Amino acid sequence: MLGKLVHYTADAVLLSTVVAGIRRSSGFSPDTSSISDPTVKSVADKFLGVGETVFDMIQGTVVNSSYFKRTS
Repeated sequence: MLGKLVHYTADAVLLSTVVAGIRRSSGFSPDTSSISDPTVKSVADKFLGVGETVFDMIQGTVVNSSYFKRTS
């Protein structure tokens, strides 16, 4: 049971990180202002915020790594 919970949590974080990457590269993001229920809107905003945080951590690691180089 705990293994499934960890798996689903990791999947949710990965999905949120992909959405954050899409937002950063294209400027498009889910419109959470159209969600009428304040609890669901809050959960959606926190879900997307986790992806932004993870994306920032990954980007900072990649920028400072010698294994990656900038291409034009």
